[in-house]
Amino acid sequence: MKKKTIPIPDTSHNGFSWVRDPDFIPPGNDGGVNVCLSHEFTAQRTGELRTLLETFLESIIGTVNATAGVVRLLSPDGRTLQIISSAGLSAELQEEAESFIELECEASENAAFDHIVHASDISACNSRQSCRYASCRFQSLIAAPLDVANSSDTPLGILTVFFDVPREAASQAMNTVAAFAEVMSATIDHTHINREARRIERLAARQVIANDIHDSLAQTLTYTRMRVSLLLEAIRSGNESMATEYACDLDEALETGQKSVRELITDFRCEMNKGGLLAALNDITAEFRKRNNILLEYHNRLVDLELPLEHEIQVYHIVHEALNNIAKHSGATHARVFVDERFGYYIFTIEDNGSGACTFTPVEGHYGMIIMRERAHRIGGKIKTESAAGLGTQVQLFFPEPSLDWRAANE
Repeated sequence: MKKKTIPIPDTSHNGFSWVRDPDFIPPGNDGGVNVCLSHEFTAQRTGELRTLLETFLESIIGTVNATAGVVRLLSPDGRTLQIISSAGLSAELQEEAESFIELECEASENAAFDHIVHASDISACNSRQSCRYASCRFQSLIAAPLDVANSSDTPLGILTVFFDVPREAASQAMNTVAAFAEVMSATIDHTHINREARRIERLAARQVIANDIHDSLAQTLTYTRMRVSLLLEAIRSGNESMATEYACDLDEALETGQKSVRELITDFRCEMNKGGLLAALNDITAEFRKRNNILLEYHNRLVDLELPLEHEIQVYHIVHEALNNIAKHSGATHARVFVDERFGYYIFTIEDNGSGACTFTPVEGHYGMIIMRERAHRIGGKIKTESAAGLGTQVQLFFPEPSLDWRAANE
């Protein structure tokens, strides 16, 4: 089933609007029909959480004699509900199910967000008019909130189960659906907690490495001070050849120390949100809005994203650097960040409507784009830029989905 997003609209565009979503053409492809076909039939890799939820949905459908089920999770910024898992939806039923999870058709939406399990009659929903299939038969649904235990906050998401029987018959399964929703909620929460714990452990391991680098840097500085003393003595004695030799030693030592410091800063000390990349991107976009008079839109189409820590850190720094360049050099009034997954690639697009052309030109002491490309290369990715005077700038990072065994390799 295709990803479905229900956004909370933002109308503060001040007369400017983007013409369309960012394009993405995978490497080695020139676009056109072939791209459309490859996108349509690319097998989607199934993550750990998605697999668990699909198993639950299949069990629910069989237990309560339902027709189909859908799980939607709330995005990290709390602005969109996105389908993460579904079951029981044939190609013909997919369109019908999508029409019923729109806010205007699902009367149980608000009830679910008020932590209430709710059964609805959808046989007369207006979206029924747009269904093109004779087999459209959903008559009722049960929606249950996916709540964190002992929490009164907004639910994690909503479990929706579709029936081809009237509401009165379907409502008899409300208690069963509610019980499954509790187990699913615990599973989602437990998965998130485990990911966070593993991430904290890996960050701690990186800190150990940072300490080792610091120790080696201290040794370099000690060596440098010793060479300075020898250099001064050579200068006082007028020994030009020895002074030149010690000066060369100093230059090499400083180069080594500079490299260690750069690695320490760019790789190992990262203040990224412990909740992961999506939470961190939410943080930096919020900070951008607070610090700049530029309207920034953030569109995240991946409600659940699990990547190796190295990928998360490099993506975080690339997006952060791209937004910094927009703030400092673009002269833009609007910018946007798009997070998506297509053709087996994760895609992060950052663009603005500014002056273009010179936004990422290297200047003395600042090589943002060079560093960004190096970061992308470390995770097997690339960065594509498009910029023209007066037409704004687009920076697009893309990298292939990590191999399925990366979790085991990082344990």
